[in-house]
Amino acid sequence: MRLKSADTLRALMDQDGFSHGRLARYAGCSKGFISHLLAERRSSCTPELGARIAEALNVPVQVLFDVHKSTSSSTNDIHERTAA
Repeated sequence: MRLKSADTLRALMDQDGFSHGRLARYAGCSKGFISHLLAERRSSCTPELGARIAEALNVPVQVLFDVHKSTSSSTNDIHERTAA
């Protein structure tokens, strides 16, 4: 899943009083990972982690993340089909 906007994530965190550490604890990831999302050094995560971040902030996952398959997943699907 790809984060749509670090600004949106930041605004939702501010609105609900979430620090990096608090969101990380709720979502089950590191504080550094949340920092990287906010600084746009990282933009993707697993669907499970994206869902936990959205749930912690009480928003639908689609508000924060593009839920379409990533390019790497599509590439893996192609390799699996051609190998069969």
